[in-house]
Amino acid sequence: MSRLAKRTEQVMPFYAVELFKQASALNAQGRDIISLGIGEPDFTAPAQVVETLNRAAQAGLSGYTPPAGIATLRDAIAHYYAQQFGAAVDPARVIVTSGASGALLLAGMALINPGDEVLMPDPSYPANQNFVTGSGGIPRLIPCSADQRFQLGADDIRKHWGPATRGVLIASPSNPTGTTIAREDLKALIAEVRQRDGFIIMDEIYLGLYYGDAPQSALTLDDDIVIINSFSKYFHMTGWRLGWLIVPESMVAAIEKLAASLAICAPALAQHAALTCFEPEVMRIYENRRLSFKERRDYLLPEFERLGLHVPVAPDGAFYIYADIRAHSRDSSDFSHRLLHEAGVAAVPGLDFGPAHAAHSMRFSYATGLDRLKEAVSRMERFLA
Repeated sequence: MSRLAKRTEQVMPFYAVELFKQASALNAQGRDIISLGIGEPDFTAPAQVVETLNRAAQAGLSGYTPPAGIATLRDAIAHYYAQQFGAAVDPARVIVTSGASGALLLAGMALINPGDEVLMPDPSYPANQNFVTGSGGIPRLIPCSADQRFQLGADDIRKHWGPATRGVLIASPSNPTGTTIAREDLKALIAEVRQRDGFIIMDEIYLGLYYGDAPQSALTLDDDIVIINSFSKYFHMTGWRLGWLIVPESMVAAIEKLAASLAICAPALAQHAALTCFEPEVMRIYENRRLSFKERRDYLLPEFERLGLHVPVAPDGAFYIYADIRAHSRDSSDFSHRLLHEAGVAAVPGLDFGPAHAAHSMRFSYATGLDRLKEAVSRMERFLA
């Protein structure tokens, strides 16, 4: 056989997926496993969205769409950003993609040359490194402390920007920490990157799942940021594989050209169904579900502290808790393995998110029902005792 490309060795494994496989295997054997591992909402698409999908299928709307997506959906996304996040967006700048993964692929292909270095925080979502690597770039993880809310700051840009650095890839709220970047801190970071003529890719996948005051998009600070978002998390459509990019006007033609070759278009039926997500009645459903996630977070935070699973920064978005397990273990991989096999609770070891905090940190997802979370706490309490 021909030798594999070197990038196959450079791509980082995704331990959350491996953990999901182990948990599924135990479930198949008859074990009751509570998953606090995979980042997938327990809610699914509302009935109204499913009904729209069925009507679209019956109407024969399953053919190719324009590479940038159907015009009505691009309009709806632009309106959503204006209403919910205070950002005025021209629909022509919205590119509908095959999930946020498709958006990251297109952004990386458009912005990263071979050898370009891209800064990102440690901890961060592991697949982001692989999109940089797949584009020929070099991901560089910058250790970020709890004092920084585990987020990159302006000082990090000044200290770590080198001759090969081309830009940054950040997220607010973040996976795995659930933390956001404070507005003034983000403003300062943007200024430092702009001074160096760099790009900013901002992951706003969890922006709808924010538990403070009204969230604002990074676009309200700088209109030239490349935004990644998705229908998977807030809209609970993970397997529908639908996301979007918002790009500067100067990038639209290049992104459309890439999209036409790499994907042709995002799934057509999912695009037509997604229009229903923005109807007022359906948005009220999503808002109630957001409050359910907040209730789960508010239940778990004091329980984790009681169990000695210290949470150095309380999450204000997403559905993750990034906990320090040093009171019980200095090896998060071993702790995760034992927690799964002895207590029947799946949670992701820190190695997935970067080496800086890997040994003593774990990510727990609360994207499951409150009754199951209470059972998980009981199991962990017995296990830790």
